[in-house]
Amino acid sequence: MTVTRFAPSPTGYLHIGGLRTSLYSYLWARKNGGVFRLRIEDTDLARNSEEALKAIIEAFNWVGLSYDGEVEYQSKRMDIYKKYIDILLENGNAYKCYMSKEELDSLRASQEAAKQTPRYDGTWRPEDGKTLPPIPAGVEPVIRIKAPKDGEIRFVDGVKGDMKFDSSFVDDFVIARSSGVPTYNFVVTIDDMLMQMTDVIRGDDHLSNTPKQIVIYNALGVKHPNFYHVPMINNPEGKKLSKRDGAMDVMDYKRLGYLPEALLNFLVRLGWSNKDQEIFSMDEMLELFDPKNINKSASAYNAEKLLWLNSEYIKATSNERLVEELKFFDLDLSTYSKKDEILNLSKQRANTLLELKKSILDIKDKPEEYEEAGVKKFVKDDTSVILKEYLELLANNKDSFSSIENLENLTKPFIEAKSLKFPQLFQPIRIALTGGTQAPSVYDILFILGFEEVEKRILKALEKNFKNS
Repeated sequence: MTVTRFAPSPTGYLHIGGLRTSLYSYLWARKNGGVFRLRIEDTDLARNSEEALKAIIEAFNWVGLSYDGEVEYQSKRMDIYKKYIDILLENGNAYKCYMSKEELDSLRASQEAAKQTPRYDGTWRPEDGKTLPPIPAGVEPVIRIKAPKDGEIRFVDGVKGDMKFDSSFVDDFVIARSSGVPTYNFVVTIDDMLMQMTDVIRGDDHLSNTPKQIVIYNALGVKHPNFYHVPMINNPEGKKLSKRDGAMDVMDYKRLGYLPEALLNFLVRLGWSNKDQEIFSMDEMLELFDPKNINKSASAYNAEKLLWLNSEYIKATSNERLVEELKFFDLDLSTYSKKDEILNLSKQRANTLLELKKSILDIKDKPEEYEEAGVKKFVKDDTSVILKEYLELLANNKDSFSSIENLENLTKPFIEAKSLKFPQLFQPIRIALTGGTQAPSVYDILFILGFEEVEKRILKALEKNFKNS
């Protein structure tokens, strides 16, 4: 059975790189009928944040990546880690090191001066025929793993292919500090082993940790999982993604008006593809995704692509769902009589839910001011006469408000009879009804607002002579 996990540290918000990794892990587990676990790596007690932990769970709930079982917290598993440290001490694959910080600093300085790679020199490593130094008083030891001294550490990476590291790359690294707190690579290995991980999908910034974790697996006599190291997401210039580029809290995307499906679709394509397909339902992702097809090179964040995807998802989203989504942005259309009409119109033009809200309010709310450039360009000396005559036509044909087609059939003969160009009538009407010149079709706006509201807004604009003061 396939078992995967996502294991964030609650030291900050969940960013999109982490969400992409969790999405890949989720898809692979679900595709294979397996298990997807969420583990919180919170052993760094000084940097942990309860707020960050809540944000991670909130983000998972928002995007709908359901995990199996309870959330595992490393901070609650210290007795388990101690048990396995004791096992390694007992089987001779780990040992106590009493070298002081001052001694380590001196060793590092001398190695650097000799242009050598700084590494532990094995002073306290037990070996046949070797006499260890006397145990110094008052020094609490760290626990070090016995790493291989020669040969290579090899594994097959599902993304990068055959990987090999010279054993000199891994010295006898610390698996438990003098305080007794275990180190990152040790607890990750123990957790993955006990949770029976079959596949570990993570960012390639963890690639250098993998040889160390394999050393621990070997010391415990356990087979390591399959590893997939996913290249980073870069900005369009190929540099590290910054908050300005999009590396922000996942929940910021919700606050900016993105739908979770659009964000997941965007992320699955940042490093993986299925020919030229751009839009994927969750069912399609589950059917097609395979981590072996993840790109070997870094991906470039493309804000325009995300906006486009979001606009496509907004268009395809039911009005019932959009009504609920807009409540988050303090817009409640649930009792608005023309909610379907105004949503059907506005969602064709919106890239985000915030834009959708603005487009709706531009029609629904009476304008507080009029676009000065539009007034200057389109409101002429004869505009008031034209609008009053058109209002009279509408008043005498209120039944035309029953459909957009009827309004169009009523209006076109009026424009022809008056020898007008469409902008001469429509742009002043747009300004009177919405305050601007970029609103949707005038026929749509007329239909949504109804005669009485149209009349009020046009008469008010005429009364003010389209002035803002």
